[in-house]
Amino acid sequence: MEAWAADAAGQVHAAEPFYANATFWVGLGFILFIGLVGKIAYRVISVALDDRAEKIRNQIEEATRLAEEAQELLASYERKQREAAEEAQSIIDHARHEAARLGENAAQDLERSLARRRQQAMDRIAQAEASAIADVRNHAIEVAMAATERLLSEKVKGKSADDLIDNAIKDLPKNLH
Repeated sequence: MEAWAADAAGQVHAAEPFYANATFWVGLGFILFIGLVGKIAYRVISVALDDRAEKIRNQIEEATRLAEEAQELLASYERKQREAAEEAQSIIDHARHEAARLGENAAQDLERSLARRRQQAMDRIAQAEASAIADVRNHAIEVAMAATERLLSEKVKGKSADDLIDNAIKDLPKNLH
């Protein structure tokens, strides 16, 4: 606003004081509000950053401690590995000696086992052959019986069928023994 204002009579009057203007008080309130919010936000952010820094510091300390433990474990495992390698070499030497001895025994056992299995295989083949012959014979009998039955039922009827049945019943005791 202008510092001087002219009235209707042409006289110049002094402008109203700055503290009487509403814009001044709104601006002052805005500045105080921003300052207060900024101060609170600064505190919140500062506390959050301090907490974050403390967490990071704790994580670094934990990582350092874990790294030291890992180094100790590594040294322990390397020592155990050397001991295990020595023991393994001892076991290998002993195993070679035993393998040579067992190899000789195994060769003898293998020969006996192969001979026994060969005989068992021959026995099984003979059994399978006998079983197959019996199965073929039984199947042939079943086919012949079915064909005979179908043929007789189609061709033989009446009195001749009755005579055939009576003769078969008479011969049945001779055929069963």
